[in-house]
Amino acid sequence: MNVTTEVEDLLRSLAPQVLGVVVRRNGGFDTCEDAVQEALLAAAQQWPADGIPGNPTGWLITVAQRRLTEVWRSEAARRRREEAVFTAEVDDAEVLAEDDTLTLLTLCCHPSLTRVSQVALTLRAVGGLTTAEIARALLVPESTVGQRISRAKAKIKAAGARFAPPPASERDERLAAVLAVLYLIFNEGHTASGQALNRVELTSEAIRLTRQLHRRMPAEGEVAGLLALMLLTDARRPARTLPDGTLVPLAEQDRSRWDRAAIAEGTALITEALATAVIGPYQLQAAIAAVHDEALKPEDTDWTQILGLYELLNSAAPGPMVTLNRIVAVAMVRGHETALAELAEAEPSLAGHYRVDAVRAHLLELAGDHEAARVHYESAARRTLSLPEQQYLTRKSVGSHG
Repeated sequence: MNVTTEVEDLLRSLAPQVLGVVVRRNGGFDTCEDAVQEALLAAAQQWPADGIPGNPTGWLITVAQRRLTEVWRSEAARRRREEAVFTAEVDDAEVLAEDDTLTLLTLCCHPSLTRVSQVALTLRAVGGLTTAEIARALLVPESTVGQRISRAKAKIKAAGARFAPPPASERDERLAAVLAVLYLIFNEGHTASGQALNRVELTSEAIRLTRQLHRRMPAEGEVAGLLALMLLTDARRPARTLPDGTLVPLAEQDRSRWDRAAIAEGTALITEALATAVIGPYQLQAAIAAVHDEALKPEDTDWTQILGLYELLNSAAPGPMVTLNRIVAVAMVRGHETALAELAEAEPSLAGHYRVDAVRAHLLELAGDHEAARVHYESAARRTLSLPEQQYLTRKSVGSHG
């Protein structure tokens, strides 16, 4: 690991601690977040050349506080607060006294914000990514990300949100929003649109933040389930594409390339969660991923168990992707004719998703109707936004025709 990478990793891990201390000291999330971002940028420029200071957290807080002092000097109404600003070196004892990660996550996922704004603000305030890094990761202009973050902070301020854990009455709802945002960040990297299939900077960041949340809430079953799901899914990443970026479907992947350490960790997490916590959708998805990952060969996959888990998931959290994935499992257990009949019955509720064509093509191919399969593979290829997936579906259409 080179010095720049070491500094970047350290800054991302320290970002929520630093922001938490600065907000607790001074109030005003929007102003404090700007000051911390400037401190992080200063560190990113100075530390690779000058070396990491002995108390990096204190260094960042000091620089952020000095930036706040400059802001307050320019505001006559706040001039009286200047003398109270803490600009001396900060003791680590104060920083480590509280873990602000969960509080920051719930603030960034405030119900007044849209989901895209929650994602952008979470990546910046808790993830420590710069606006430019977020823009590159999300494949949108930097100005768009900047506007989303500015509007998000203004909405939080207007809503009167405080830097404090949510009240007990809102805890479950706010935690569900946090998990949804972390899952969305992971999926944005795992099922990427455009040229690349995987955007590792997003999947890695989602896993890192979910790990932090799990350390904060080890008994929360859905937090453990989400972390397990991410690990078990990301474990297959080395085998998902060929060197030229070509998509390799699950059944054709070289399973010797799967990350067995991640699989072991994810399996242990979901096994414990299922045994000790109330079962939820993330745990069920993680359990399905674990069954897939435990099969050393495709033909060893326990499709009966997977179908049973999809039945539970369909009851707990129904949705188009759950319906389609369950139908694929039905085909593996009960045959393609039963699966095609269920797909026809379910299609009106699937909102024209392109994967309907992809699943139908797969089932028709199993049935030996190659011409019909070709038509639906072509239709799915035209509608997907992922170039690697489009190329894969096109190849499948040619293969079916042949």
